[in-house]
Amino acid sequence: MGLLMEQRTSGRIKIASLGSNSISSEIFAIGAVQNGTLDLARVNLASLSSIVPAAHVPALPYIFRSTDHLRRVIDGPIGTELLAALERHGLVGLCLYDNGARSFYGSKPVRTVHDLAGVKVRTPLSGPWSSIFQTMGMRAIPMPYEQVHVGLRKGLVELSENNWPAFVSSRHNEVAKYFSKTNHLMTPGVVIFSKKLWDALSSEDQAIIRGAAQESVLHNRTLWNERELNMVSMAKSLSVEIVSDVDRDSFARAIAPIYDRQIGVKGAEELIVRIRSTK
Repeated sequence: MGLLMEQRTSGRIKIASLGSNSISSEIFAIGAVQNGTLDLARVNLASLSSIVPAAHVPALPYIFRSTDHLRRVIDGPIGTELLAALERHGLVGLCLYDNGARSFYGSKPVRTVHDLAGVKVRTPLSGPWSSIFQTMGMRAIPMPYEQVHVGLRKGLVELSENNWPAFVSSRHNEVAKYFSKTNHLMTPGVVIFSKKLWDALSSEDQAIIRGAAQESVLHNRTLWNERELNMVSMAKSLSVEIVSDVDRDSFARAIAPIYDRQIGVKGAEELIVRIRSTK
């Protein structure tokens, strides 16, 4: 995305990364983009649910049937509407990224929801995860992502969860013996831009930035597909056991109360139906 922006503006506009330690949380990043101290950020869509309530729906467990289903949803009218809803809150939504499926990993294998009873699991500091995991019977331990490696190594948490690329790139494989393919969440990522800065840009520059963001989506998916295809061979070299015989039905039954709670929540029930109806 940054490369395309730089090429198309002859170097006038480029992306400079602040590094992973420069922002303490996604909530901090969102606030910084809203007030204009940060121009651009990529965050989990669910982290925006406090300002756009509908953003929590794509973070519901098993709301998407597959990766293809997820991509059809976020590429269609629903994705467009979610991005547009951000503008009322000082943010410009540029694009939605496929963040892959999140699964549990740690010191024990997870094959059914019963394996999670009473287990200490790390949850992000923001978003709906604590409520979701408690419904599954776990003890939710909020913890910054940067502390997960230490948390698993010292036994402060027994499990964490994320997608496979994050599991490897953060070296969590060094402290987690099992990676259980529960694929319980497929929450998209979203690229947000400061509306304060956006409104000061020319329409031409706005079009360049938005176009570069949209084109980066396909590049993201290509890289993601390649990484996940190499998952099994990578696991062998990392001495990680991949647990594939997961009873998804047991999880589906356990999380039913989460969907029951959506009844009556403004817009949520309708959005659930629309996502599930997407072919």
